[in-house]
Amino acid sequence: MKGSKLDEGKPPMALLDGYALSEVAKVLEHGKKKYGAHNWKEGIEVSRLISAALRHIFAFLDGKDKDEESSLSPLAHAMCELMFAIWMVKNRPDLDDRCKRSSLYIEKLDCSPENIMIG
Repeated sequence: MKGSKLDEGKPPMALLDGYALSEVAKVLEHGKKKYGAHNWKEGIEVSRLISAALRHIFAFLDGKDKDEESSLSPLAHAMCELMFAIWMVKNRPDLDDRCKRSSLYIEKLDCSPENIMIG
């Protein structure tokens, strides 16, 4: 006999990789010492978070296996930045400063400051 578990439609958390998540946790610990725990939840523009993630990804692509300041994986740093961006989009839409298209068929995309939609 088996017990029942009503988890249909819930995220399959067992599919997450423990090693990768522990590397992300190390980056968060580094950030806690530098900025304070959960400091990022005070709010950071999504574009800044994406830029930081891309800088870490490009560092990795350039052959760097460790961040110069933290000695941690640049990919783990990128994962943190992306996690922060996901959180901001959901919880702080006022900081979602992406240049959003109103249609997939725009001839010219104008991302000048007066045309950026926030929220």
